[in-house]
Amino acid sequence: MTALEKTEKLPCSFGVYQKISKIKLLALDVDGVLTDGSINMGAEGEIFKAFNVKDGLGISCALRNDISIAIITGRKSPIIHNRAKELGIELLSEGVKDKYSELMRIAKELKLSREEVAYMGDDLNDLAAFRAAGIKFAPADAVHEVLAAADYISTKNGGQGAVREVIERILSSQGKWQGIVTAYSSCGQGDKQ
Repeated sequence: MTALEKTEKLPCSFGVYQKISKIKLLALDVDGVLTDGSINMGAEGEIFKAFNVKDGLGISCALRNDISIAIITGRKSPIIHNRAKELGIELLSEGVKDKYSELMRIAKELKLSREEVAYMGDDLNDLAAFRAAGIKFAPADAVHEVLAAADYISTKNGGQGAVREVIERILSSQGKWQGIVTAYSSCGQGDKQ
């Protein structure tokens, strides 16, 4: 089954829709999910990452509507720290080797059941975290093994609005998205992007 076939099939599935509607925490990998996976290095180390503003606004909408956002990444970078701070993400775990244990720790800290936890990853090092999540998301350009394990595959690639698509799906399933759109139609919400 291709990524497109799986994506077209899943949004119509009542079971997946029900699972998505229970989500209270969305945990995200960085490289390949919040970015396109490129690591831009200079002589002094990583010099920049490109983030998608649509993902940023989606994260702001989620945080404002009772969806916690966590970042769990194997890398350590001041760039990631700055982006998390800018968006108001307080759950930031860097330099993580065991994403399963870290996601379980965060869920326990927030007193959430597995069914209330989602994780979005794109590569082999994200598969363990999938075991701790009630629903597993992947960007369209994730590796084959992650696509095969995912419950929902975004139509967008990592760093190109995949996170926003997933957040819209979560908030829509909870009956919140149209209210968000209506609020933006009348005035700005002061979100960071």
